[in-house]
Amino acid sequence: MIDALRRLARPDKWYLGAGDGLLWAPPFPAWLDAPGFWDEAHLFQYAVGPLFTVSFVHEGAVVTARPVRRAWTPAALVVEHGVGPVRARETRCVTDGRLVSAWDIHNPTRRLVTLDVVVWTALDGASLAAEDVDVARHALRFTPVVTDRCGHRTRIGASLALTPPAQSHAAYRSQVSTPGLPPRLDLTPFWDRWQSSGRLRSELRLGGLDGGGLVFLGLQRRFGIPPRGRVRFSAAIALQLIRPQRAAAQRVVLRRRRSPIRVAADDWRRFFSQVPAFRCSDPFLDRHWWYRWYGLRVNGVAAGAAPNYPHPTVSEGIGYFHVPISYSAQCHLRELRWLPDPAWARGVLRTFLTHQQPDGSLHGRIWADHLDGTDFYHADWGGAVLALDQAHPSVEFRREAYIGLARYGEWLRRTRDADATGMIDVVGQYETGQEYMSRYQAVDPDADRSGWEHRIRLQGIDVTVYAYRLFRALEYLAPDAAAAAGWRGSADRTARAVRDHMWDSARELFCDVDPRDGRRTGVKAAVCFYPYATDLADVRHIPGLARHLFDPREFWTPFPVPSSSADDPLFSPDAEWKGKRHNCPWNGRVWPMTNSHIIDALARVVRVHRPDWAPRLGHLLRRFARMMTFDGRADRPNCFEHYHPVSGRASIYRGIDDYQHSWINDLIVSHLLGVLPHGETGLTVHPLALGVESAHLERLSVAGHRVDVSIVGRRYRVRVDARVAGQGRVGEPVTVSF
Repeated sequence: MIDALRRLARPDKWYLGAGDGLLWAPPFPAWLDAPGFWDEAHLFQYAVGPLFTVSFVHEGAVVTARPVRRAWTPAALVVEHGVGPVRARETRCVTDGRLVSAWDIHNPTRRLVTLDVVVWTALDGASLAAEDVDVARHALRFTPVVTDRCGHRTRIGASLALTPPAQSHAAYRSQVSTPGLPPRLDLTPFWDRWQSSGRLRSELRLGGLDGGGLVFLGLQRRFGIPPRGRVRFSAAIALQLIRPQRAAAQRVVLRRRRSPIRVAADDWRRFFSQVPAFRCSDPFLDRHWWYRWYGLRVNGVAAGAAPNYPHPTVSEGIGYFHVPISYSAQCHLRELRWLPDPAWARGVLRTFLTHQQPDGSLHGRIWADHLDGTDFYHADWGGAVLALDQAHPSVEFRREAYIGLARYGEWLRRTRDADATGMIDVVGQYETGQEYMSRYQAVDPDADRSGWEHRIRLQGIDVTVYAYRLFRALEYLAPDAAAAAGWRGSADRTARAVRDHMWDSARELFCDVDPRDGRRTGVKAAVCFYPYATDLADVRHIPGLARHLFDPREFWTPFPVPSSSADDPLFSPDAEWKGKRHNCPWNGRVWPMTNSHIIDALARVVRVHRPDWAPRLGHLLRRFARMMTFDGRADRPNCFEHYHPVSGRASIYRGIDDYQHSWINDLIVSHLLGVLPHGETGLTVHPLALGVESAHLERLSVAGHRVDVSIVGRRYRVRVDARVAGQGRVGEPVTVSF
């Protein structure tokens, strides 16, 4: 058994979550070394903070905790502090809907040390009325109002507790006197009253003529630490959405259970024990395997965690990306299909189909508790669903998927191909997930000024490929021959359009089309390679792939593949668009999402047309994995939104790490190990020579069978259900029947 927690351990990370929608991952934490959780957390899309801190009083004075060192695993962040005369180890974790700060305090002296512990928070007073705070079972319970990016307001049920139980408590309202209040006890109303009583006064004073200001909430307990002895305690805040229909009666319940630190570690180990085990001679691929599984779980959302999530799903990332988004759902389906239980992968699709709009379109994002301002994104639903079904075939799920995807396909034909050309319209730069590119300027010089107003029209090569794969998938999923024939006709029409109208034979490039005159725009973007992932591209198109993709003056940069060609007039490797650095530019940065598509495309070309290009595919995959690290270190993997095509440096200025907007484990399984499932009938194993000396994959589940693949040097072996099922040379396929 590989200890993934130990393998992923590092001192420079801090994100904590348990896959239930509660995530502590502040992008630029101001108070990372302060005790507790003073930086914000996210409960689904809602930012909540500050949460709480832990302060200490010794001999009548506030004692500052001095951080000494940090250590992190997915299960916990450990911070060692010096606290006056004692030494303390704080272990932070997120589990069971709670953010927990557990302390082990050691007294190294030869005398008794008396230490008061105060756990406290400060909230925006406008979010909290006097009646929203009470004391029950030694915990302070409160229900502040929070607001998301759409302006939607809701209440969060919160409970702040100490274990062992607090001996006193207090709550006060105060005018704001210290902007950006630091976690200092001596700046709170508690401290002035402490001077005379030596503790909190067990009172709630939350009046005031106009409310507002700040509301301070605190709990206190005194510990006597014997010479050479130690004490342990924990502070925690539990958070949950207050559902409107039950708001009057709903309260946060703090469960008494075994150590939350142990629970968090056991839950993470249990999760890692269920994923396929992977070892590789390339340390970057080896580490990224486990890191991607961590990223999926830390951004996971459990079934029933919020009103709009009856099925398990995955958020796109941290911060305001902590919500399921359709453009990244295609990635999650491909990655999660390799778990032994397909429920999570299917839940990703079901989350969007459950909320399908009356006209058949799909929301771009699914907020936890409302569906306002959800936008729309094109996505490769067809390819992703077929990939899932190949690994976990199910007649029932195919029927379920067909109903929703057929409605979506009809909407796509009706609204985005109204003139029946077979090509799909893009009506705004944001809906492709790829804004700020020459692609859109080619049809509207002001395209970069628009948001979601649907003011442009471009027949996009990427979204047309998505539609083609959807139509082919619906042909396969269709319940009868007549329905299958209808979708086959749509797929064939789109295929003809791509080959006849979107292929530029002079430039040897697939291109977008301007629907005003039917001309190809000629703009060179990474999405122009998407047809090569399908049978849309045949032998006639292969020289064009080499001409453009492998040219360092266009796309074969030191860290390939930039989203726009390096010779594009608006190309910028530095994330600038027209002289201004942007958050999400697609005019030259390397986006992991695009690389995932292109590696799949190049792998298909290697298998079908050009096996001699396998080293180039290996170069691309290995550079991809090396790019997604800090300082090129295998032990410091990351996954930001986009990267510099020359230096490989991430968009650290955005602060959005662990962004699940791509797939990499699926690339490892499909192309390095070469596992290509056929559903109920069996699989083909066709590993490619990608420059890796050895790789071993165990406990992969395909159609209910265990599959193990081992590569050593130029040879590989396949086991199915613990029996040798085939072997061969890397680069040569073996077909296995179940």
